[in-house]
Amino acid sequence: MINKSFRKLWTGDLISQFGDRITELALPLIAVATLAATPAQVGLLTAAAWTPNLLGVLAGAWVDRRPHRKAIMIVADLLRAAALFSLPIAHWLGMITLTQLFVVALLSGVGQVLSMAAYQSFFVTLVPPSEYVDANSKLSISRSASFSAGPAIGGFLIQLLTAPVAVIFDAFSFLVSAAFLSRIPSTPVLHKQVGGVGHGVRYVFQHPYLRAALACVTTLNFFTFIAQALAVLFASRTLGLSAGVIGVSFGLGAVGGLAGAALAPRLSLRYGVGRLVLIGSILFPAPIAVMALATGPHWLEATIIAAGEALSAAGVMVFDINLNAVQTAVTADHMRSRVSGVFSTINYGSRPLGAVIGGLLGSWIGVRPTLLLAAAGGALCCLWLLPSPIPHIRTLADIGSAPELVHNEA
Repeated sequence: MINKSFRKLWTGDLISQFGDRITELALPLIAVATLAATPAQVGLLTAAAWTPNLLGVLAGAWVDRRPHRKAIMIVADLLRAAALFSLPIAHWLGMITLTQLFVVALLSGVGQVLSMAAYQSFFVTLVPPSEYVDANSKLSISRSASFSAGPAIGGFLIQLLTAPVAVIFDAFSFLVSAAFLSRIPSTPVLHKQVGGVGHGVRYVFQHPYLRAALACVTTLNFFTFIAQALAVLFASRTLGLSAGVIGVSFGLGAVGGLAGAALAPRLSLRYGVGRLVLIGSILFPAPIAVMALATGPHWLEATIIAAGEALSAAGVMVFDINLNAVQTAVTADHMRSRVSGVFSTINYGSRPLGAVIGGLLGSWIGVRPTLLLAAAGGALCCLWLLPSPIPHIRTLADIGSAPELVHNEA
């Protein structure tokens, strides 16, 4: 049974997730359709949004010294709202440029890093350990719902209003998220911090669960962002699909994520948390190959993309929900923001690198071969999990008695 405070966090997250889907479609379409960007420039634009994550380890250490995590998350929402509002304003003034798109992407990324650094510490004050999987499932259902309906809504709004104006809905969504956060009662998080950035890095790399999880998700994100940097360009320029059709295809495919998020708690009870992490690590990237091979009439291409998106979205939900629950369960309370920061720097830091390489490879060897490479490389992330304790986790209760578990308190 979820409490009122978590329900407010969940509601604000749901609204901002829908807004994000609009921007994720709008920014590359502004670059491609309005500013005639090249594949390499589109890759760099995707990278710009994730580059601030390279500073995540510093942000995590800074947040661990701050007692008011909710305030940090609110400021992060307001920063992203302000950055996004600049796009429709520039459009109405006839001044929108590729440089502005990069600045907006960077500022949005800074807001995301701050919010993520504070999020896990705030989350555990609202949710008891026994409900980690269920709460993560609910948040992931929201995310999947946004991926299901969001792209279709975004495509419709972009065709109706133009891409720069459609972004205003995402800007408003962050204001709504900040309002919901402000209504959640909270108390300061008072942990005496031991060590700084280096301590957080050592903690993760010496921890058998976190070390394997970090290696796996970093590999996975690197290769999937090679694909993500080119996804809209591939559908728009290579396949010739309209913004509306692209939005509907991505939206229909995301129904698989909705199903995966809803079923994840039940599947974890039946098959084990760790086994689902392993399955999801393969099911997430492999369908990229299906989408890369899309050909034929537009209706068939759109159907193939939707099917591939559905399989991939189901895989990422099964993977994320269970691995996030494991990470939350094994991390010491006073280390949460620093662990989040290390993951942000290394894991999310691999995303801009993958996006840049994706753009360069798309220009060099072609978009389809690059997507096939991304699918194959992403599936190899499972090799990091196999020798670790993670695949053997049946329930989160098993972790507490595992002899391999260390918290490295000193």
